[in-house]
Amino acid sequence: MLPLIKTLFQILALRRGPDAIPRSWLLLSMSVALWVFSALAGLALIDRFNDTDFFLGLFSGLVGIACYSALVVFSGRGARLLQTVSAIIGCSALIFLAFVAEYVLFMPFLGATTTGFVATLILFWSVPVEGHIIARAIDRHWYIGIMIAVAVFCLQYVVNTAVTSS
Repeated sequence: MLPLIKTLFQILALRRGPDAIPRSWLLLSMSVALWVFSALAGLALIDRFNDTDFFLGLFSGLVGIACYSALVVFSGRGARLLQTVSAIIGCSALIFLAFVAEYVLFMPFLGATTTGFVATLILFWSVPVEGHIIARAIDRHWYIGIMIAVAVFCLQYVVNTAVTSS
């Protein structure tokens, strides 16, 4: 598990791509377990994070994964799908763990406004990371990946808004 986390941190730093993760269902399972663990950590440690937020986050994540998976397959790079999905899920889990840690550690000292702002910046880091991953997966320029990640982020926002307003 430690080599996977080390590789995910290198992907988060935009130093490596999803190709650094071997094609393995076991590694995908480990990334999913890390993703669920991060969501459960948020549920346990953040008072304002409730069951609805937990399931909405998982649903929104699945929408994003479905979009990225379709894009990889339709671009003719289906052989890279397992690595790409493992990288996106694993990096999302680490970003959310950083969000939870920042929120728990800074809330008593900085208050809700500043902590919320920093937490939002941490979550926004997922856009360039996912853009980097998808660009490397489909062999396109980094800016194309960023545009795709922004579009998926906007779609996830619309889905979240639609689900919570109904």
